[in-house]
Amino acid sequence: MKPSLITVIVTILLLTSCSAIVSNNTGKQTQSSSLMDFLYPNKESRSEHKPELPVLSLPVKVGLAFVPSKNWHRDGLHGKDQVELLEKVKQSFLQYDYIDRIDIIPSTYLQGGEGFTTLEQVGRLYDIDVIALVSYDQVTQSLENNAALLYWTIVGMYVIPGNENSVQTFVDTAVFDIKSKKMLFRAPGINKLEKRTTAVGIDGTLQEKSLEGFRLAVNDMTANLDHELARFKTRVKEEKVAKIEHRAGYSGGSIGYGIMLFTVLLMSRKCLVIKTKQSV
Repeated sequence: MKPSLITVIVTILLLTSCSAIVSNNTGKQTQSSSLMDFLYPNKESRSEHKPELPVLSLPVKVGLAFVPSKNWHRDGLHGKDQVELLEKVKQSFLQYDYIDRIDIIPSTYLQGGEGFTTLEQVGRLYDIDVIALVSYDQVTQSLENNAALLYWTIVGMYVIPGNENSVQTFVDTAVFDIKSKKMLFRAPGINKLEKRTTAVGIDGTLQEKSLEGFRLAVNDMTANLDHELARFKTRVKEEKVAKIEHRAGYSGGSIGYGIMLFTVLLMSRKCLVIKTKQSV
């Protein structure tokens, strides 16, 4: 028996709003962590803060951590995913000889802390001089569109509404000298993903695209971080952004030093070849 016109209209009206029924992720959702809120938990601390000129002892010991968010328990970026992303960021630091080591620090060590006081405690715990703090802001949107799927089945007509899903992700790494409380440099990264899905596929799609958005934004950020790390040595010399000391046993090797050493060895080899030819 064919359904009546009224039945069809009511069915369509009910099912076109089913995305809100089958998922709690429709509309606009945000997960974020604020670097400013973490470092300066109250407005007075922001006005009182007067960073000093940092003194860096090379090679520096670096810590790497995500800034915890206020809505910690509702965040979709879990500890395992954070560690995976931080491992990518870590690779940017490892290629520079003025870096001694990089320790990944769980965000739980920073959660509920009091800004720079917490960083000093973490610095003593991990024996680090510098910390790279990764903050983030991700906005997901799932809105119903007109691309609904209308089809007949053996038991009647069904309407599955289509949803336009977008995920916009921003990440930022800010590197601080813990003792002087001075920011040395920062590097941002952004990404935007879009995908159409049915209402019943919203949760899985948004969860998948959320993590993918973080990964792609971190990839963009690490490219910028590589540039800032390479430029930092020049800034120390030209802009005097920090004073440099050498730890005992550190030769102070650098890219420039390596090139100079290679040049000396090459010239010595040429001189040896010339002398050999003359002797012959």
